Amino acid sequence: MPDRFLRVALTTALVLLALFVAQPYVTSLLFSADAPRAVTARGELSPIEASTVALFERAAPSVVYVFARPRQGAVTFDPETGERREGGGEQTGSGFVWDAAGHIVTNNHVIQGGGDIQVRLSTGEVVPATIAGTDPNYDLAVLKLGRVASAPPPIAIGTSADLKVGQFTYAIGNPFGLDHTLTTGVVSALQRRLPTAEGRELSGVIQTDAAINPGNSGGPLLDSAGRLIGVNTAIFSPSGASAGIGFAIPVDVVNRVVPNLIRTGRTPNPGIGIVAASEEAAARLGIDGLVVVRVLPGSPAAQAGLQGVDPATGELGDIVMGVNGRPVRRLADLTAALEAAGVGSRVTLQIERDGRAITLSVTPADMGQRRR
Repeated sequence: MPDRFLRVALTTALVLLALFVAQPYVTSLLFSADAPRAVTARGELSPIEASTVALFERAAPSVVYVFARPRQGAVTFDPETGERREGGGEQTGSGFVWDAAGHIVTNNHVIQGGGDIQVRLSTGEVVPATIAGTDPNYDLAVLKLGRVASAPPPIAIGTSADLKVGQFTYAIGNPFGLDHTLTTGVVSALQRRLPTAEGRELSGVIQTDAAINPGNSGGPLLDSAGRLIGVNTAIFSPSGASAGIGFAIPVDVVNRVVPNLIRTGRTPNPGIGIVAASEEAAARLGIDGLVVVRVLPGSPAAQAGLQGVDPATGELGDIVMGVNGRPVRRLADLTAALEAAGVGSRVTLQIERDGRAITLSVTPADMGQRRR
């Protein structure tokens, strides 16, 4: 009896071992998919996927690839990397169609110093372009396309006045030369300040975590309705690639600047004609306002009676504390208020003079590209 049990157990073990060894071969023989597999129906796209796909299909034909070869010896500044560029290599970036006349909006730093400028449309057609106007203060430029086989559609325009932190954002551009790349994110912050190569600050800048990389400059930042809400212009990144902190010029600024560039090639720059102390100098003096160092002769400020520092005694003159009831703590605050008012529109300055609060009315004039 024990011998019989042993034989049965041994036979069973051998059978199981044989099955174990043969299993991969049998499985491969019986179940190998050596012909194309049937496609599993996926069903409908989720609402958010369908919305994103539709947004891209509407907006992408309006986005272009801009490349410019700098003139020999031209020196430019790239805010994406923070580096100076000396002529030689090709500058590339993004842009978008502004109107049916073939005007393209991009960043000034994309085409700055450029001689031969060309634009590649979403159809693949490469078209030469000329500069219609530039405004380095806002890092904006407008190009005019040459003759095209089929005019691309203008992008839809939104507003940046009612943006909320947390709204979805969509960036379309050409990062690293990879054309028509879509990245998504949210509005991370509003009212950021961004220095430009012209030694001034852009105020009201949009911050987003949608991936912005070199080559996205000049491309559109869209809201969930596919409307333009900003022009991607810079990133904050120690490595030079996206770190989730990108910046866009708000569309309300773009919508004010671009028509002037199309019409006259430049933007009227409202100012009152003062030289102001730096924010650091005012802080050292314990002053929370804009210290007027000098008033330019014949300027709107001089006509309104503003007073600068006494050159003989060094005694402080006027300190600008507010404009139209809004506080002023730095030159960028005054600049933003004057730009919002525009040339020829009277503004009210709240001034501190000799410890007394006074009010002066002044009418900004076009002071050129840099003077305030």
